[in-house]
Amino acid sequence: MRVFIVLLAANVLLAQVPRTWTDAAVAVLEVPLANTSPVHISEKAYYEMPSRTIYRSYPVYHPNREPAGYMEWLNQQEPQVAFDATNLKTTQDWIKAGEIVFNAAVSFGPVFFSAEDLRNPSFFEKNGMPVAKDGTIPFARWVIRRKGQVEMGSMGCNTCHTRVMPDGSIAPGAQGNNPGDRQGARMLSRAAKSGSSAEVLTRMRNFSRQFEVPGLQDDPNGLTQTMSLEEFVAAGEAIPPGVTARSHTSMIFPPQIPDLIGVKDRQFLDHTGLVRHRSIGDLMRYSTLVQDTIGLARYGSAEAPQQPRKGTRYSDEQLYALAQYLYSLQPPTNPNRLDAVARQGSKVFDREGCGGCHTAPLYTNNKLIPVDGFTPSADHRSRFEILDKRVGTDPRYALQTRKGTGYYKVPSLKGVWYRGPLEHNGSVATLEDWFDPARLQSDYVPTGYAGPDGRNRGVKGHEFGLTLPANEKKALIAFLRTL
Repeated sequence: MRVFIVLLAANVLLAQVPRTWTDAAVAVLEVPLANTSPVHISEKAYYEMPSRTIYRSYPVYHPNREPAGYMEWLNQQEPQVAFDATNLKTTQDWIKAGEIVFNAAVSFGPVFFSAEDLRNPSFFEKNGMPVAKDGTIPFARWVIRRKGQVEMGSMGCNTCHTRVMPDGSIAPGAQGNNPGDRQGARMLSRAAKSGSSAEVLTRMRNFSRQFEVPGLQDDPNGLTQTMSLEEFVAAGEAIPPGVTARSHTSMIFPPQIPDLIGVKDRQFLDHTGLVRHRSIGDLMRYSTLVQDTIGLARYGSAEAPQQPRKGTRYSDEQLYALAQYLYSLQPPTNPNRLDAVARQGSKVFDREGCGGCHTAPLYTNNKLIPVDGFTPSADHRSRFEILDKRVGTDPRYALQTRKGTGYYKVPSLKGVWYRGPLEHNGSVATLEDWFDPARLQSDYVPTGYAGPDGRNRGVKGHEFGLTLPANEKKALIAFLRTL
């Protein structure tokens, strides 16, 4: 009887796995763009793509911290399938399987770094890649798909959404601090020095076309088609850890990497609130959209033929497990205590009305704020939670990218103590910088992402708290760090 009950429970859990990519669900997944909205790959074409096999993977160590004989041992290992949904019987089983999906590589070649880089101690010194206190590099894994062939796998969720904390602990799901774009720029520079500069430049210009916004006049992202190889390298090196020019964003104003801890309580995903999050199925759709289907979106006729791409996608079961894992993530232990100064800051927070937008206990009201230059339609106001106020932050990412809805979502302040750089483009490094009124000035030098050319620029908008007395500002920051 007990075996029967366990099998029945497992079958119930499997039956709860939503079908990820249905035409009906995808049609209402996103907030429409301010310019041309995409037509996504059809349900039929999506499921014609084979689902990926996730093989067992192994930690990558700093070369000076690697156990003796480790690589020799890896070369002797047989390939093993790591994800098998038929073995998942409880919610905790699904969460553990989701961790495997989170760390699973989707690329087996050099993107931000190569296998040779990870075997070279000087690479870490030159690039500032964080190393965990156990000596591991949590942004990549060694993968064995064939015996005797150890591959460097990356570009899974862990590559961007893992943070090595100051004490060397690892915070999965947090805003990452892998200096990926800077590493990629240096790989680009190396390739150029190998004697194939013209070929590399052509490849970069073709790659950067994904950032151009169909239908947008004077699209600033089109500047990449006139950039030199040296300018591409400089643009990548200007992007600090915690910010990245990921697919369909921008190399001109790349976004801050979002913190996925607490995502279960977020009603909109992406800084611009592009993806609606109403159920676990929406998070599954968002995950495969980011990793598998974003390059298949068409910005033209809905009748244009759509073909499944070469390659693989996550299975519905893998996406369900990943979403369960993301929902389960907890923040790192907060060293900041609610002392007398922080309690004073709590009173300042309440008195200044900060809770109107950053409402406890989530410290967000989960609404959208229109940017300057965009007027919400009546249809939008009937369908989405929109605030009747503007905060004056730089509107370009919300208007001039393929993520541009015309809005920014109200971010949660929970966990702001361990995040950084801050703001939707990661323009400021710390809370002290955010509350510094000097950031509004045109000659300000951003302490986070300063732009592809490093020019001085003001970090405009959200002026709340900038005129507080120094002692109240200090107290407010102390309170925010306890959240």
